[in-house]
Amino acid sequence: MKLISWNIDSLNAALTGTSPRSELSRAVIQTLIAENADIIAIQETKLSATGPTKKHLEILADYFPDYANTWRSSVEPARKGYAGTMFLYKKELRPTITFPEIGAPTTMDKEGRIITLEFDNFFVTQVYTPNAGDGLKRLEERQIWDEKYADYLAELDKEKPVLATGDYNVAHKEIDLANPASNRQSAGFTDEEREGFTTLLAKGFTDSFRHIHGNVTDAYTWWAQRSKTSKINNTGWRIDYWLTSDRVADKITKSDMIDSGTRQDHTPIVMEIDL
Repeated sequence: MKLISWNIDSLNAALTGTSPRSELSRAVIQTLIAENADIIAIQETKLSATGPTKKHLEILADYFPDYANTWRSSVEPARKGYAGTMFLYKKELRPTITFPEIGAPTTMDKEGRIITLEFDNFFVTQVYTPNAGDGLKRLEERQIWDEKYADYLAELDKEKPVLATGDYNVAHKEIDLANPASNRQSAGFTDEEREGFTTLLAKGFTDSFRHIHGNVTDAYTWWAQRSKTSKINNTGWRIDYWLTSDRVADKITKSDMIDSGTRQDHTPIVMEIDL
């Protein structure tokens, strides 16, 4: 089974935009089409509460004719056109779909952050983890989210193995970002967020990339758009993950990044696993 995850940073822009960045996003979509994955998880769709428009669905059907889709958007009282997630999956798969709420603080449960697909022998779930924000203004809430989310995955894992993916908005170890020393108090690399991810893995989950590649360095999934040279210089962060239940980690055959060319921000990640 091949699974892909990508923070798209606006589905509308990627599908209908006319900017050079939109063109770069569509080039990534063409790459994903060629990958022919069984399941594609997409984060930060930024759609309205009513989800994809008729035009969006037509374009997706043109790009991915063999795939069904399911989506979740941010709804009031959360911000409009914010966060959001989507799955594309081969039509023959026919999962049971749930949109869990985990008891997260403030509006986090209403921001369209988690979708779970249940199959006979495993779960596939994706997350768009809340960012701690400028000035770490959401760090305390983020810590509660991390605890609740880890508990949610652990509950799934009691039933059957879990494949979990998404933009976790944390670089777990120093080797997961280019400049750890200067980012100690940056969102995504605070001690609190890193500890939250450590706690999640300790509940019985494996970081598939590290399982396959060990302590390889200079391997990132995100490069800041604010810096024009971040990707050229590879001053990136690894904040997107495919995790698996520990008991199926030995079935992982591939876990890697997919080349997104010159496009900055997130690059897609792929995992292949023999289930």
